[in-house]
Amino acid sequence: MDPLILSRIQFGANISFHILFPAITIALGWVLLIFKLRYNATGDSAWMRAYFTWVKVFALSFAMGVVSGVTMSFQFGTNWPGYMETVGNIAGPLLAYEILTAFFLEAAFLGIMLFGFRRVSNRIHTLATVLVAGGTTFSAFWIIALNSWMQTPAGFEMRDGVAHAVDWWAIVFNPSMPYRLVHMLLASGLTVSFLIAGLSALRYLYGDRSESMWKALRTGVFTAAILIPIQIFAGDQHGLNTLEHQPQKIAAMEANWNTGPNVPLVLFALPDEAAKENRFELAIPDGASLILRHSSSGVVPGLNDYPGNHPPVFPVFWGFRIMVGTGILMLIVSWSAAFYLKRHHSLPKPLALLMVPMALSGWLATLAGWYTTEIGRQPWLVTGVLKTADAVGPVAGSHVALTLAIYLVLYVLLLIAYLGVLVHLALKAAKDGDASPLPGVMNAALSQPAAEE
Repeated sequence: MDPLILSRIQFGANISFHILFPAITIALGWVLLIFKLRYNATGDSAWMRAYFTWVKVFALSFAMGVVSGVTMSFQFGTNWPGYMETVGNIAGPLLAYEILTAFFLEAAFLGIMLFGFRRVSNRIHTLATVLVAGGTTFSAFWIIALNSWMQTPAGFEMRDGVAHAVDWWAIVFNPSMPYRLVHMLLASGLTVSFLIAGLSALRYLYGDRSESMWKALRTGVFTAAILIPIQIFAGDQHGLNTLEHQPQKIAAMEANWNTGPNVPLVLFALPDEAAKENRFELAIPDGASLILRHSSSGVVPGLNDYPGNHPPVFPVFWGFRIMVGTGILMLIVSWSAAFYLKRHHSLPKPLALLMVPMALSGWLATLAGWYTTEIGRQPWLVTGVLKTADAVGPVAGSHVALTLAIYLVLYVLLLIAYLGVLVHLALKAAKDGDASPLPGVMNAALSQPAAEE
């Protein structure tokens, strides 16, 4: 058993599980702030009922993200000591900034969000929500800064095989960082929008017509309908940036073997790296040149220009298509739901049924995009600086295999439990409707059910 391959699979499994939860908390904090501000502006208790339903999801997701992040960070020392030995002068401070400026904000003020309503002033409760939402964004900022630096490193110099910072501004705001940050923030927004819409659709199917359900459903649907075209545009700009700085990744995403003009957009293929060709190819003539160069005669880089220095083609090619295909489905579903909610103030049952599994579509798109990004960087761990094979530690393959098996079993069980809790919270909210009193509120007037729509 090759410890390099096993260590890569193990880290991939860890980060795949971990990223599921920041993908929720990054944007959910801001959605909670919207709920709170709407309550402040209108005094409608349904907004706070939506708030308290989803703050529980936020707290659970935050806890899962913290635990999975800790186990992932241990692997820098156990499986990948060469990483910190080579670039620790840059990676270490960026990870520390994430903890100091983001994690402490979330951990310190989440308790007020959960238990402080009517125990602190409304301003303090709102401020706590603002700080937690800001903390999640700060967290994304520092992590994306580090990951982007690994993709497009800048602002450093090598001394005796070790990277030293010479310009922190250039390190943080490296060439791909703004594009990756916007892409990730929008991805989180879509993940949360579809999660809220999907679980609200589940409540709708169970007969819940409460005001809090309608407000959450509309928030999720309309936010998704607005964000998805923005994400498509941002993704296009991110792709052009990748073409400039990582052309071999673009070549793998397009499964294009030879550099040249009039490159077709391959919709379906089975890339064969041994033969350096695509089997069963279905393509649109000149499509890749039009998208990447905005001209049918535009030159698109080919994999054959990067022998031994391009990523594995199959997972990058298909990861990108799964991400794009999921995005197109998101566009169709969110716009269809927005149309029915705007025109008919209801959802047809088939659309509601479709929206329930679509609650996890953000996870699928995020993972597919993440695989495209990370596998597309190979064979480099830090592009042009450190190869993945040079960073792996002297750990026996059998040891890595054992811990990998334990991780996988544990993660499957935790994921099942997490999804079970989400469904439980949705069904409990559907059962309670707007009849239950708000936490800390004794006023019976706020406990009356809202009129059905």
